[in-house]
Amino acid sequence: MPSRMQSRFGGMKRSFGARIRFVSIFMCAISAATTEANARPLPSPTPSTTGHSTGRVIVQRAPNFGTDLSIRLLIDGKKVANIPRNQHYGGVLSAGRHVVTALALPNTQLRRPTSVALTIKSGKVYIFTAAWKADQLVLEPSNFYMPTTRVNAH
Repeated sequence: MPSRMQSRFGGMKRSFGARIRFVSIFMCAISAATTEANARPLPSPTPSTTGHSTGRVIVQRAPNFGTDLSIRLLIDGKKVANIPRNQHYGGVLSAGRHVVTALALPNTQLRRPTSVALTIKSGKVYIFTAAWKADQLVLEPSNFYMPTTRVNAH
């Protein structure tokens, strides 16, 4: 039969372990709630006013993209926007194949633009995040949308 001291400390060990588990579960719940609050659900496609099949394209900036840089965005070779800090591009494209091109401005280091070929399907939303990989601008497909101010398209 365990002594009073052993049962008391044994109980404290179980109690301490339970507290650790409780704190861990609590912290995970807070982390999940914060992540859900920051990541927005995918925006819904904008219906076409012309009756043609369309999809929606969003290009956002990575949070650490650069405060003194903007992104020149071209679709099918036509300039559609310059995206400054805290803004994004959102537009509707007809279904079919398109090329989305991005270039960081000012382009003092003479970097080449990056392009992504995209086949728009009717009613779908395509989200890209402009980010840096090493020293190259990339357009990464994204599963989440971080709302910012929408840039006025040209």
